[in-house]
Amino acid sequence: MSFDGSAFAGTLLWAAGAAAVVLLATFVVAKIVGKHSVIDTTWGLLFVAIAIVVFARSEGHAWDVRRWLLFLLPALWGLRLAQHIARRTIGRPEDPRYEQLLAKGRGNPDLYALRMVYLLQGVLAFVIAAPILVGGFEGGRVGLLAWLGVALWCVGVFFEAVGDAQMERFRRDPAHKGQVIDVGLWRYTRHPNYFGDACVWWGIFLVAADALPGVVTVFAPVLMTLLLTKGSGARILEKHMSSREGWDAYAARTSMFFPRPPKKR
Repeated sequence: MSFDGSAFAGTLLWAAGAAAVVLLATFVVAKIVGKHSVIDTTWGLLFVAIAIVVFARSEGHAWDVRRWLLFLLPALWGLRLAQHIARRTIGRPEDPRYEQLLAKGRGNPDLYALRMVYLLQGVLAFVIAAPILVGGFEGGRVGLLAWLGVALWCVGVFFEAVGDAQMERFRRDPAHKGQVIDVGLWRYTRHPNYFGDACVWWGIFLVAADALPGVVTVFAPVLMTLLLTKGSGARILEKHMSSREGWDAYAARTSMFFPRPPKKR
């Protein structure tokens, strides 16, 4: 069984439509609750929607083990991320990032939000989901590279989930207010959750790259890694954290992204 290009092409519109439905529903919710930061919760759900569409439409067109992997890996990751962000942000006011961005849309703020927040995130999600879209229609048995991808995905989920849990515990303690977390995984990298996120998407890519033409989707994990390190991820967060007491010393001894033992003081 080889790559089914016609089935793949026919699925692109369905996947885009599913992502659009999720985004429009998010926009309605945002208008009801009065904040567009709910899109952060939807980010993971976009990949869940795309994975569901690909899994449903690829039946009989690809190797089943790979189909299941490219359904379960992004779906489990996306659902965990969505519930974590939803629990963390519920009841909080609008994120200052969105306030600053949407302040530019003076003429029609809703249209500006749809273009600069919802459409942009939808396009990014669709591009990053390329390994799911392509790999879901690949033939050929699942080999060692795909299972290495699953192992890397597991490492990524561990760093994300454990790092998030450690941060939540740290924030719940009133004694830590205004301080910088430097325990647990945060002792080895300033962004264990972003590092884990990158591992997840490199792992999903390896599952697709195990057969042709999945290897050409390498741009997807590269883009995700750049977003996490140079885009809206670590760069903006570190700018916000730089004013906290102890940040300079923490940043000097702790790796920005890849985990490693802290430098000696």
